[in-house]
Amino acid sequence: MKLANLEIDGKKSISIVDTDKSVFWTVRTLIPEFDGDMVQLVQQFARFGSDLRPLGAGRPLSEAKILAPIEAPRRNLFCVGKNYHEHAAEFQNSGFDSSAKNGEHAPEAPVYFTKPASTIIGPNAKIPRHADVTSQLDYEAELGVVIGKAGRGIKKANAMDYVFGYTVINDFTARDLQKLHRQWFLGKSLDGFCPMGPYLVTADEVDGQNVDVQCWVNGELRQNANTRQLIFDIPTLIESLSAGIELQPGDIIATGTPAGVGIGFNPPRFLQSGDVVRIEIQNVGVLQNEVA
Repeated sequence: MKLANLEIDGKKSISIVDTDKSVFWTVRTLIPEFDGDMVQLVQQFARFGSDLRPLGAGRPLSEAKILAPIEAPRRNLFCVGKNYHEHAAEFQNSGFDSSAKNGEHAPEAPVYFTKPASTIIGPNAKIPRHADVTSQLDYEAELGVVIGKAGRGIKKANAMDYVFGYTVINDFTARDLQKLHRQWFLGKSLDGFCPMGPYLVTADEVDGQNVDVQCWVNGELRQNANTRQLIFDIPTLIESLSAGIELQPGDIIATGTPAGVGIGFNPPRFLQSGDVVRIEIQNVGVLQNEVA
C-alpha cells in the first residue's frame, strides 16, 4: 500500500494512493473517526485492518499536492553514515571525513548521527540554498526505513517485523560545515536539508534489503547501487539502535548513501542554484527537488 500526506483544498489529509491509476482515497473517508497524521496512522494501522481498503473510483491525484509523508516525526531522524563500501572509500579519500581511523576502509560499527524534523521538506519543494552559511551543497540518495511498532533490545532475527515501510530520502549536506565542525550534525541539519517522499510504502510491497537506489543531477546519473550492498543491513541497524534506545512507531532510519556524491569527484561537484536532484528507489518512488 502506498500512503501519502496530501494537501487537498488547503487541508492536509493522509491518503492511500494508486499510482497506476493516479488516484487517491483519504483515510478519513474510509475511517471517519481518524483525523491524525502519518505517525498516528502507523501507530493505529494494525487495528484498522481491512477498513483501510480503498472503495470506489478514488479522486484524481492531480487535485492534490504531495507533501513529505512524515512531516512531523516525534523525534530526530536516525541516520547512518558510510554504509556502502565504495562511498566509505570515496568519503575517506575526499578529505572531508573526520570520523575515519587511519587506514580504515569501512567502519567497524554503524556510524550514527541525527537530523531534526525541521530539515524535512516534500517532493518538488525547493531546497534552501543557505548561501550565507555554506558554499558546498551535496546530495545523498538513501532508503528511509519507518518503524511500525515499539521495541527495545530487538534482535536481527526478527528485526524486520518492526519495519512498517519505506520512503525515499535525500540526506542533503553542507560539506564545508560538516568538515569544519567535525561532528556531522550541523552540516546535515540546516532547514530544508531532508527532502522526503513522495510515499510511505508498506513493507509487504517492498523488499527493502534488495532495491535499486539511483540518483540523477540535472539528468546525469550519479549514484547507482542496491541495498544488498549495505555494509550494515537493516536488521543490523535496528538491532544496534534498539540495544539502548526504545524505537517507536514512526521513527525514521536513513540507511546511508552509495558512492557518487559530489565530494567523490575530483574536483568535487557541488550543487548550485537551479540544479535538480532526482532520486529513484525501486518500488518505493521518485523524489525530485530543485536547489533554490
